[in-house]
Amino acid sequence: MKAASGLAHGRSPEAALAARAVDMAMRRAGITHAESVLLYLTADFAHDPQPALAAAARTAGCLQVSGCAAPGVFTDEDWVIDAPAAAALVLAEGVSLHPAHTGEHTRLTLAAPNALDLRWLESGSPRFGGVSGDATGQGPFAVWMGGRLQAGGHCELDLHGAALRIGVSRGVRALSEPAKVCRRGNDILSVGTLPALTSLNRELPLSLRAAEQLPVPLLMAGLPFGEPQNAIAEGRFHLLPLVGINAHDKSVTIAGEVAADATLFWAMRLPQAAENDMQSTLVRLAKEHEKQASPAFGLMFPCMGRGPWLYGGEDRDIAVLKRRFPGMPFIGFYGNGEIAHFDGCNRLLQYSVVLALGYADV
Repeated sequence: MKAASGLAHGRSPEAALAARAVDMAMRRAGITHAESVLLYLTADFAHDPQPALAAAARTAGCLQVSGCAAPGVFTDEDWVIDAPAAAALVLAEGVSLHPAHTGEHTRLTLAAPNALDLRWLESGSPRFGGVSGDATGQGPFAVWMGGRLQAGGHCELDLHGAALRIGVSRGVRALSEPAKVCRRGNDILSVGTLPALTSLNRELPLSLRAAEQLPVPLLMAGLPFGEPQNAIAEGRFHLLPLVGINAHDKSVTIAGEVAADATLFWAMRLPQAAENDMQSTLVRLAKEHEKQASPAFGLMFPCMGRGPWLYGGEDRDIAVLKRRFPGMPFIGFYGNGEIAHFDGCNRLLQYSVVLALGYADV
């Protein structure tokens, strides 16, 4: 089993960038043709990615070129969000990605934001992957499989010849325990026995409790799902951003409506909390498979709310992964939704990192 990555960027979205990225990966893998290529292109290519796909297929000597266009792409070498770029992962000698058909295999799933159908996403086999939109969920994003654009805007792939181990880093700090809510539409009126704003304020440092100091863009409402016990520790929750606070009735407005009998906890997005959680995720994955050799490659799907946007111009999630598995090739893109299988169901996550590690299938 061989896998290697390549990254190329330039001043314009030329097909040659895709060819360069694939050629670099093949040279690193020591192969003359690949069995499959995972190719991510920046949004600069989204209007017409077909020439880049053809160039990647010619360079790799195979037609199994799959991937998507996204706001930013990366490999274990570097990340690019401000220039046209192509990131490639080549697979060969017994490991490959192919269009999914029947069976209960865990499927790599890529979707453009305008093609995201939650009924489709939540059904079928276990899934992992990402949504290739920008922060607004808009943009001219595209998805391809087998070297061709997918009219439906999504693709499903099975991995052959390797075993996947998947982990999820939610990357937030829980500020409170879940409690029953009273709500009116998107307004949370109370949490437990306290007005919503009071229950939130009591969990914040004194310096952040004044209305003008409240860090609303970093605050979240967490909604656990599945078995309540250990839901937060196991990452089994949805996150809804805060939209605003209402001092007159001490309610909090969130970006979504919750069920009448829902429980809710307050959470906060913090760089150190996200980095610590990524480290913990890798520790759990390594402990589960400590008797196996190191993974041969990685597939990483971080939210745009992570990466350089959260970490002030660097990507500490990538740095943590490189420290834990030095020399391992990996590839990813920044999107606006992460896909993982939790509690018997496929879920669309937010502000998270989904990581799949590929091991020799023994």
